[in-house]
Amino acid sequence: MSDTELRRIGGSDLYVSRLCLGGNVFGWTADEATSFRVLDDYVAGGGNFVDTADSYSAWAEGHSGGESETVIGRWLADRGRPENLVVATKVGKHPRFPGLSAANVRAAAEASLARLGVEAIDLYYAHFDDPDTPIAESARAFSRLVDEGRVRAVGLSNHSPERIREWLEVCEEEGLHAPVCVQPHYNLVERGIEADLVPLAVERGLALLPYFGLARGFLTGKYRPGGPEVDSPRASGARAYLEDPRAVRVLEALDAVAKRLGTSVAAVALAWPAARPGVVSVLASARSTEQLAELMPAAGLVLDEESAALLTGAFTAG
Repeated sequence: MSDTELRRIGGSDLYVSRLCLGGNVFGWTADEATSFRVLDDYVAGGGNFVDTADSYSAWAEGHSGGESETVIGRWLADRGRPENLVVATKVGKHPRFPGLSAANVRAAAEASLARLGVEAIDLYYAHFDDPDTPIAESARAFSRLVDEGRVRAVGLSNHSPERIREWLEVCEEEGLHAPVCVQPHYNLVERGIEADLVPLAVERGLALLPYFGLARGFLTGKYRPGGPEVDSPRASGARAYLEDPRAVRVLEALDAVAKRLGTSVAAVALAWPAARPGVVSVLASARSTEQLAELMPAAGLVLDEESAALLTGAFTAG
């Protein structure tokens, strides 16, 4: 993938591939050796954008958070940092570093930098809104990290449009480094942000970098009405979509488009949000190289107008 095919994240100097590799599985459902192979194949296929968080995978038995960052850090140390690689991580949900207070943001950032083994975090997200900390305090803390060269760009994840506006206003008033992107939950069967967050992002020049691009695996096509059980930590969440007739129509549309284009259902599912207004890159994770192979075509797949219309209308029709 050449530089001309990379997309700019908002007003930052970061340019990324259309497919962002999620690191939530690293050190969890993908052991270190498998994680290394997935990262190797992703980079070899032209990907340059890896997303993680300091809390991954604190939810797993025996884990304390930071496992994913540690794996990525070891991979970087072992392989050498690929040219133009962009690494994003997040603060706010680690058991030792909860919330977005100024002191916590700084302490969490230092811990993430150490685990990743890098001098600067390319993209640092406020993982979740923290109603107990004034936004001005958080905004100043993130901006100071940019001033110090510890962070290159700031992002917001799981924040409402109202809170995003407030953060931007504080930055404008105080001359702070403002967020350049927003990471929302968005895919073919989760369309709620189109009413408010998408217009805000487009208006303010914020890049949208959606997560759960495959709806917890539902949009891979592996979950079907009456189909076999799939062994996955997210199987129950994925199968829940089968109760919605709109989601079943989306599967049918995905099948038709994937067959027409000669590619995987998962790649088509990811190509759809990648082409939506404001979206720069779409996040998806893979716990094996086989799963990654199903995703990688999305990095260069551009849907024709007929295919895009079929997919868009499948969820809203009826």
